Amino acid sequence: MLLSSISNIILLSASILRRDFSILLSRISMSIILLVLIINYNSIYLLVLEKGISLYTGLYQCSANSHVFNLFILILSFFILGITSYYPRKVSSIYSNTNENTNKGQHSFESEKLSTILLNKTGEPFKIIEYSLIILFIVSGAIFLISTNDLISIFLSIELQSYGLYLLSSIYRNSELSTKAGLTYFLLGGLSSCIILLSQALLYINSGNTNLENIYILSSISSSIIDNLHSYDLSNFYSLYYINLSLIILSVGFLFKVSAAPFHFWSPDVYDSVPTTVTTFIAIIAKISIFVFLLELIHFTSNNYLNYDWSNNLLFSSLLSLIVGTVLGLTQSRIKRLFAYSTISHVGFILLSLSIFSIESVQAFMFYLIQYSISNLNAFIILISIGYFMINYYNNNKDYINLKEKNNSPIQLISQLKGFYKLNVMLALSLGITLFSFLGVPPLLGFLVNRWY
Repeated sequence: MLLSSISNIILLSASILRRDFSILLSRISMSIILLVLIINYNSIYLLVLEKGISLYTGLYQCSANSHVFNLFILILSFFILGITSYYPRKVSSIYSNTNENTNKGQHSFESEKLSTILLNKTGEPFKIIEYSLIILFIVSGAIFLISTNDLISIFLSIELQSYGLYLLSSIYRNSELSTKAGLTYFLLGGLSSCIILLSQALLYINSGNTNLENIYILSSISSSIIDNLHSYDLSNFYSLYYINLSLIILSVGFLFKVSAAPFHFWSPDVYDSVPTTVTTFIAIIAKISIFVFLLELIHFTSNNYLNYDWSNNLLFSSLLSLIVGTVLGLTQSRIKRLFAYSTISHVGFILLSLSIFSIESVQAFMFYLIQYSISNLNAFIILISIGYFMINYYNNNKDYINLKEKNNSPIQLISQLKGFYKLNVMLALSLGITLFSFLGVPPLLGFLVNRWY
């Protein structure tokens, strides 16, 4: 359903001449996601999903767990698309100021003129026809990655998701910062994809299979046969250390994708340079699918078949992510860079639950991933709403005047939020409550996560 709808939107996008029809395409994409959401919800109660269903000769495997996270990704994507689906393309200026003094009156006229220019340019982000189409491609890649069961489908799903994120980062053609961030994201993301491809090649060379279930079975058989074999070549061929080395390289590639320390250095620059609407999607959807796949991979490779210990690597990355995200976040003056280091810190907590891998830690992992994604989405939506509200007010602060890309990211500095409570009480309280939820202050949602730990 989702793939057929994407092909129809491609044909519709090619036939549209007016760029301002992008809002209509965003609404159509929301309808498609809602329809796919209803179909997945109706099929989640099938009894065959308890054991899983193999699709496309073993390339993918659907289960109840994959269906639940597919629903979660579709719900988040529905709300993210709503950001660019219902805001008017042009609004009129409500700024007015009159003074009896001639010089002050002239300054007031210039301020009002500049405010009008800024308001009319708010329609630019809503004239990108390809925006909703790229988001549907990313959602498709995320859903495929959650259900993947083969080395080939793993790489194809990751690349389908990653290439969409690269295009989404640099889709604002007239933005120098966005183009720079997209190029940085593409180069470093390509490096992580090469690392993942290298690990998959090593797994294939060692096992002779691309299906994950066959690799698990071969490894379990080889561990029991090695003790009874006297042939050095055959025992060396099925050496567990060789597979473990491949899994170490694979974990490095995935940690790069989720911006976990020490592979986090691309995240603050990309978050800060791309427009806020794009940052919302990059910060949330790109991590959910990879974490869910890591959960399945750790389940099948720790203390079962391969007897590979993930705790050392994940604990090291978790501890470093907590230190980097917490300490470096204290020195930030830009709001989206602060959110980036907050994401790194929360990734450390998620990796901590994966490294322990018990029944309680898996439950904490799922609950933490869900609540953090919801809270992060709420924080970015509030930040975008504050930007739409504040653009009606001309700020003559020197630091604000020198900011770049104010049309795509109106709120860039933490200092811009000073005194916002006097302008809009509801948005200010909503942002404060969301930040307190990140901190784990009771009785908010983040406090419930701390109780799991």
